[in-house]
Amino acid sequence: MVKAIMASLCAAGCGMAQSAMLNLPRLSQHARITQRIGITDITIDYSRPLVRGRKIFGGVQAYGQVWRAGANENTIIEFADPVNIEGQPLRKGVYGLHMIPGKTSWVVIFSKNHTSWGSFTYDQAEDALRVTVKPETIESQEALTYDFDDPKPNSAVVTMRWEKVMVQFRVEVNTPEIVEASLRNQLRGRIQFEWQPWVEAANYLLDNKLSAEEAAKYADNAIANEDRFEDEITKAWALRTLGRKDEAQAAYDKALTTGSQPQIHTFARGLQGQGREDEALELFQDNIKKDPNSWVAHNEAARIAVAQGDYDTAVKEMKLALPQAPDALKGQVSDLIQRLERRVDINK
Repeated sequence: MVKAIMASLCAAGCGMAQSAMLNLPRLSQHARITQRIGITDITIDYSRPLVRGRKIFGGVQAYGQVWRAGANENTIIEFADPVNIEGQPLRKGVYGLHMIPGKTSWVVIFSKNHTSWGSFTYDQAEDALRVTVKPETIESQEALTYDFDDPKPNSAVVTMRWEKVMVQFRVEVNTPEIVEASLRNQLRGRIQFEWQPWVEAANYLLDNKLSAEEAAKYADNAIANEDRFEDEITKAWALRTLGRKDEAQAAYDKALTTGSQPQIHTFARGLQGQGREDEALELFQDNIKKDPNSWVAHNEAARIAVAQGDYDTAVKEMKLALPQAPDALKGQVSDLIQRLERRVDINK
């Protein structure tokens, strides 16, 4: 009778040395794993049972019965922001993670109740979401393990491996939307009195094709803190996106007047990276006029020569840049010289 009672209380992973009240070593050790997708943290808190020679699924843990997806207390999964699980929406929050094993399909359950011991008091009425996934057969895995696989900018795959079974479900996050909302709150803090956070926020919105109107306001806030090349260039980008061409050109012209030779060079190189070669070369030509004898000017003259197919002039100009270049960049300039001598297009 006692053995029967204990068997009913100990599901997969439970051991005789466990204690629900005392802080004692547990047979199934505690683990926690966190993955950040964008700015959204996802954490799984669980205990790791061992196979210990047993048949787990379809044996100790019967098919068709709710399993705690670990050992000891509820396995817990927490989402810092709203997510989609296998394409279905789930609110931010903390959930009890349960599973129903099957031979050909598993049910993954996210319960609003995450404070229970195991699945003994599980109530389907408390489900926030259920999804059905297919299990896969793997090499034997002694200890239950959760991992985050296939990380992408907006998603990752949660993988459970134990015994010879692998179960996965994809978590997707609307990162741009979450970041856009987060930026509004972040920019209410002390950083609002610095120019850089406003520019970074505006550039994020523009890069991700979010609110250009809000990006323009952020650029204006940056300018109010400190009028700089970076602020005006970002403002020009936002205004151009909004179709306000005259205002965009005015901001662009002001940026070029405000910017230092190295700043404009870096910006022009960025244009080359975007395939906007003609704009970049035009900027190089104007930038050289600021100081024709600087290392930046010689670097840009070399790049203009390359665009014209004149590698001899390009080598000559880059060699003039080398002795004037900052120590930290001399190695880079030397490498450019060697590439030019091999007739490599350094503008690509």
